[in-house]
Amino acid sequence: MAVAGVIAEYNPFHRGHAWQIAEIRRRLGPDTAVAVCMSGNFVQRGDFALLHKGARAEMALLGGADLVLELPTPWSAAGAERFAQGGVSVLAAAGVVDYLAFGCESGALEPLQRIAACLDSEPCRAALRRFLDKGMSFAAARQAAVEELTDRETASCLSQPNNALAVEYLRSLRPTGIRPLALPRVGAGHDSGAESDFPSADAIRERILSHGGWRAMLPEASTAIVSREIEAGRAPASMAACERALLARLRRMSEEDFRPYDGGNEGLYHRFYDAVRTAATLEDILRMAKTKRYPLARLRRMLLQSALGVPQAAQGETPPYLRVLGTSGRGRALLRRMKGTAKLPVLTKPSHIRRLDREAQRVFAQESLCTDLYVLACPDLREAGPGGEYRAGPAVLPFRKGDDL
Repeated sequence: MAVAGVIAEYNPFHRGHAWQIAEIRRRLGPDTAVAVCMSGNFVQRGDFALLHKGARAEMALLGGADLVLELPTPWSAAGAERFAQGGVSVLAAAGVVDYLAFGCESGALEPLQRIAACLDSEPCRAALRRFLDKGMSFAAARQAAVEELTDRETASCLSQPNNALAVEYLRSLRPTGIRPLALPRVGAGHDSGAESDFPSADAIRERILSHGGWRAMLPEASTAIVSREIEAGRAPASMAACERALLARLRRMSEEDFRPYDGGNEGLYHRFYDAVRTAATLEDILRMAKTKRYPLARLRRMLLQSALGVPQAAQGETPPYLRVLGTSGRGRALLRRMKGTAKLPVLTKPSHIRRLDREAQRVFAQESLCTDLYVLACPDLREAGPGGEYRAGPAVLPFRKGDDL
């Protein structure tokens, strides 16, 4: 029986995600188990997740996933390379995953594999440095370097966000033995507001945040969970809802304090500090710091990482534990198998934290502080108490027919 891994944010879990899980089982067999590495409370675009990770894990299980493992903040709120590095390492450390399934605009592996191989070559690294020295943004310089060494059609794949992320998955997969499974991306484009049977996560978030008509845009189970979280005062969360707290933290930082969050070591932190000392709002900070060289997504991540006090993970750094956010009956069977295969400690309850080594406990404590800030974005402050990471257990679905592996 195959086990397919997925790296996701599920912010929130929508029809396109449900289609992907169904397509995995159509291609690999109906008994395929699906293990998800899901972002915690902060996401790659540099924002708070709309719903807390426990609710999103529950959505994933009701949408067909079997096991949900957490991707901690140093990787979930990072650029594509570190995001992929963290997600792949979590799934590989479980020791049970045969395939990594991912959506991409190309729908085909071959051009993405060519790009991945090219990016890891010394000629490409040299070309990239040359284009960066001309003042190009990282994304544009990378695409130009790949085009110089392959061809325009191949390099153009990098202009599409899911393709670009898929390339990073392929680069991280090489030493793991996990096989890639490329799936076509369905529905509205990434961050698109276009009407579709498969609306984008961005369009759905916009409707929920603006209290628009969003219920018909989600699967029934997701709709019920979002409604429950809104009624409980725990959602929707957003960076804007926590703006004053974030501004207070940023304004207490010295110019040198911003240096660890300048991922490219290009002096961006000087510009960012100047914006913080001048601007009145978070959007003003981003607007003032933005240039052609530094895209908005990178600046949003830098802002979030600075406010959290959590730089993105370093090259080669991987999560030190496997935290279970949710499991179905089949997922519990996977966990039993992982007792003999997992290369990292598996946390299924808060008391397991005491078993971690010092470094893993440091990462968990850092995650707890991030969550204590995240909950301040809850609409109802009565839901914003600290210390939740040390009390929360995984979402659990009952056994269903066929759940045994």
